Amino acid sequence: MSFDDLIDRRGTHSSKWDKMETYYGVSPDDGLAMWTADSDYATAPCVIEAIRKAADHSVFGYSWDHPDYLSAVQWWMQTRHNWAIEQDWILTSQGLGNAIALSLDVWSDEGDGVVIFSPVYHEFAHKVAKTGRTLTECPLQREGDTYVLDLDDAQSRLTGKEKLLLWCSPQNPSGRIWTPDELRQVADFATRNDLILVSDEIHHDLIFPGNIFVPMDIAAPEARDRTVTLTASSKTFNIAGQRTGNMIIPDDTLRAAMKHRLNTLDYGAGSLAINMITAAYSPAGAEWVDAQIAHLDGNRQIFDQAINAIPGLKSMPLQATYLAWVDFSGTGMSHEEIATRIRDGAKIAVSQGPGFGAGGEMFQRFNLATQRSRVIEACERMQHAFSDLQ
Repeated sequence: MSFDDLIDRRGTHSSKWDKMETYYGVSPDDGLAMWTADSDYATAPCVIEAIRKAADHSVFGYSWDHPDYLSAVQWWMQTRHNWAIEQDWILTSQGLGNAIALSLDVWSDEGDGVVIFSPVYHEFAHKVAKTGRTLTECPLQREGDTYVLDLDDAQSRLTGKEKLLLWCSPQNPSGRIWTPDELRQVADFATRNDLILVSDEIHHDLIFPGNIFVPMDIAAPEARDRTVTLTASSKTFNIAGQRTGNMIIPDDTLRAAMKHRLNTLDYGAGSLAINMITAAYSPAGAEWVDAQIAHLDGNRQIFDQAINAIPGLKSMPLQATYLAWVDFSGTGMSHEEIATRIRDGAKIAVSQGPGFGAGGEMFQRFNLATQRSRVIEACERMQHAFSDLQ
């Protein structure tokens, strides 16, 4: 199956398509869903075959221990990211949203401060609020077409109550890949302020040609006593609905605390999800990911060229992820007018920039993990909705 084969996801309990009218006022009948971060094309054939094999077996009883799964995770991290990890470092969670919530639960208390660098994945702030923690928001600085750190400014914003730092690498929503030196600076910042460093690296496989992603643990091994790395196959293989992620924790003390919490919650990963991920983290899965990146790269180039041709709009160059971060500040319009034009004129559901925190006020995020024809159609709709600027 091609990445360009159209699959109708409407009426399948897809949050991306079946909730777009509720959340954004765009009907799935004639609208395009380009908001939540999942893909519109089928997952890898090796994953589908694993599901078929499990169905043919026809028994879905209790399962126990998954050494093949742990070996597959090890193989993937070593092969794709040059990262050697031990099997006992790997704990599973019910997806990365759950892993973030668990991290807040285990390593902080109500009222404690949590540091984020914004604009950033909106669930960071949401989870902080839901768990009764206090947000310490440190804005990233805009330099041309990218974001950079200002750790002196970040230091000035700390209250002394902070216990944890939620870090996003590659950066969502901008698609920025942090350099090893920047990662070491962040790790040093966490060490100086005695913060547990939770590094969300869920988009680490979706790296465009010419760029290199380095895991936090490789860049700053000296901070292993406080580093927790969150990974998942969900974005890479479009299996987010299986709700399974990894918490990779080298430090014995940190890992023991999280393992104890998982035990008290009686949490264990579902066997079907484990089978799917084990199949995904394989040579066949790697070949499929490479083909997906080539498809996404084509989508990115088409989208950027069309959007950047509209006066006042700028799509920030992506190094990673399939999420285009578009700056509308050059239009001179308010966020409300921009959102209205996209909703009513283009009929596209997108992720609203203000939801990503400080610095996102004049941005919108577009999901490009879809069929090429839909990307082209989205570009045409955007050009029509902002035709008076051209």
